[in-house]
Amino acid sequence: MAISDFPRYPLLFGPSPVHPLARLSEHLGGAKIWAKREDVNSGLAYGGNKTRKLEYLVPDAIAQGADTLVSIGGYQSNHTRQVAAVAAKIGMKCVLVQENWVNWPDSLNDRVGNIMLSRIMGAEVRIDPAGFGIGFKSSWQRALDDVRNAGGVPYAIPAGASDHRLGGLGFANWASEVEQQERELGIFFDTIVVCSVTGSTQAGMIVGFAGQDRPRRVIGIDASAKIEETRDQVARIARNTAALIQLGRHLRDDEITVRPEWAGEFYGIPVESTLEAIRLTGRLEGVIIDPVYEGKSMAGLIDLVSSGEIPRDSTVLFAHLGGQPALNAYSALFRQ
Repeated sequence: MAISDFPRYPLLFGPSPVHPLARLSEHLGGAKIWAKREDVNSGLAYGGNKTRKLEYLVPDAIAQGADTLVSIGGYQSNHTRQVAAVAAKIGMKCVLVQENWVNWPDSLNDRVGNIMLSRIMGAEVRIDPAGFGIGFKSSWQRALDDVRNAGGVPYAIPAGASDHRLGGLGFANWASEVEQQERELGIFFDTIVVCSVTGSTQAGMIVGFAGQDRPRRVIGIDASAKIEETRDQVARIARNTAALIQLGRHLRDDEITVRPEWAGEFYGIPVESTLEAIRLTGRLEGVIIDPVYEGKSMAGLIDLVSSGEIPRDSTVLFAHLGGQPALNAYSALFRQ
């Protein structure tokens, strides 16, 4: 099946916008940098990269007769916020397991930002003390069982909508969207920089671009601080997605690049390069990025462009995935 053969439930405004980051490019003195903005891709609770993925999961949930979307993430999960929004949009119930993925000393961590928005949208939010992990959790299985035992029909959406048969389709389609925008703009993005944690965003991009004629690099910047797990998951999801859409060839190892240098020691804990990237992007471009994901991928982009590892003649596309609501839980970092 080609990707166009999979049913897609419209949740986005349309193609997410791309625009140049001219002042940042000039400041770094290297490659030309553009951004593609998943943070403004939808009218559903600020959108984000997971909303794009959920366009392909919703038809499957409806086909299975589900009445409740059940997912999992950290207290400040962007993904669970987007699942709650989509459930409200399509008229389903929503149960969210919210684990303590980030050891961050903010007393409002479980009350502001993403988790507050999920509650506003009517999701049942279950706080769980378990720590970070991208694997399948017993707390999520219990939530699924509870829905069934109450007579409901749950639809299971793993963390990040990633480890799901259809999880890579949204960003395989994103690659086609980029190609169309390039034709309209008369440019070519030879390098894509994207944050990776649960893996299907980068994995989908790799597969989508692998089906195109012109070679380009997709550089994943790890933010999990568990680089081997993330790299393995990106590779597995990419290869499964390639088989699903009948790419017609095997993905090479050199097409799957995940860099660890900017993750810090722990998921969700910003390091100095994260904070510098947030401030620089805000002050030069008026673009807001977050301490968990885009702060780390932008830090990677800044270093790779500044050092010349991404060459001066490159045109780089930064994937803004939309994590800004979590900033509310990190307010102590920005008092000055």
